[in-house]
Amino acid sequence: MRALRVTLVTIGVFQLALGAMFLVAPGASAEVLGLRPAAPAWANWLFAMMAARFLGYAYGMFAAARAPRIRVGWIDTMIVVQAVDWTATLRYLAVGDLSLRQVSTAAFAPVFFIGALLWFHPRRQTVAY
Repeated sequence: MRALRVTLVTIGVFQLALGAMFLVAPGASAEVLGLRPAAPAWANWLFAMMAARFLGYAYGMFAAARAPRIRVGWIDTMIVVQAVDWTATLRYLAVGDLSLRQVSTAAFAPVFFIGALLWFHPRRQTVAY
């Protein structure tokens, strides 16, 4: 369970950092991602909504880290979220709408997060012992 808890906290920290970044400094976030000057000002609204979801999942990952066997739903939904994120990232990279510089860790982090969450998943650990 320790490895799962470390994984959940790590993912929670990523979610918290991204949520805070997009909520507190949406313009600067767009700059870092290479979206300025192309992104319109109203894109900051989307960043704020995205930040809410990042912060919600940060909470969920920290809650799951405290009681992984009870909060399996948070773990399962994060696996789905990461799979959708990675699929979308690959699609937009493949057609050339985004660059590796813009997607940053989204090009590889979901693979590690999904792999770790599946490997250390409480249901899998219960079956293994």
